[in-house]
Amino acid sequence: MTLPDTFGILAMNATYITGSFDVAELTFFLFFFFFIGLVLYLNRESRREGYPLEDEYTGKVESMPLMSAEKKVFKLPHGRGTYVPEDMPREPVDVPAQRAFHGGGAPYVPTGNPMKDGLGPAAWANRKDYPDLTFDGRPRIVPIGDAHEIEIAPNDPDIIGWPVYDCNVELAGKVSDIWVDQSEHIIRYLEIETNAGEKVLAPIFVAVVQSKGLLAGLLPPKPQLVQIDAITKDQFADVPRLATAGQITRLEEDKIMAYYGGGYMYATPERSEPVI
Repeated sequence: MTLPDTFGILAMNATYITGSFDVAELTFFLFFFFFIGLVLYLNRESRREGYPLEDEYTGKVESMPLMSAEKKVFKLPHGRGTYVPEDMPREPVDVPAQRAFHGGGAPYVPTGNPMKDGLGPAAWANRKDYPDLTFDGRPRIVPIGDAHEIEIAPNDPDIIGWPVYDCNVELAGKVSDIWVDQSEHIIRYLEIETNAGEKVLAPIFVAVVQSKGLLAGLLPPKPQLVQIDAITKDQFADVPRLATAGQITRLEEDKIMAYYGGGYMYATPERSEPVI
């Protein structure tokens, strides 16, 4: 064998870089192991914050190999530290109610005042008891007089002083102030001075502002009025109060919203009964 032929054989053998293991097979195995890793990663991420490995009654989180992710830590703005959902205690599930009948899926029937006890649509979340803030650290929801450059548009009516009627079209009080959202620039709450002289908040979403129309014809001679059909005039006395005047916390917001939301089912006896 001549020298040039030897070099030719070596050059030919050098073209088999991976031997019998070709690039297509390598690509397949890389995708296969990547896909298995992706499935494990997504399963770990889906089991954060107690779901679905948290026991329904005890709250104990069971751990499984390759299926338990590390706790996620959220950094809160404005120097409020950190928040770890898994470290938060479970909310109590003891409510003054009893099962309508024995068996799985039976609804709860309230044994007390469901609007005050937080049952069903009147339930609230145990949010942090501090005010929501704007991006620059100011209280987000405040009376319009304390807001930064927010006022009622000239073409809209100023409803402060207007009478407030309940779900039975009975006088419940009057609007004493308006609370606005400084981030969204919308009205969030109406401050109501009740017939007893107490001041409570009502979400603007349960209020109907009428300058004329159906109720205006029923209630002369004042056509300008606000109706809150969620509760009765006597139930305004039990609306959750604010701990600090001119300031509302996240927890207080949830309780107030829940109270009025529960009124659509519990304010009057017939509301919790079937329509037909």
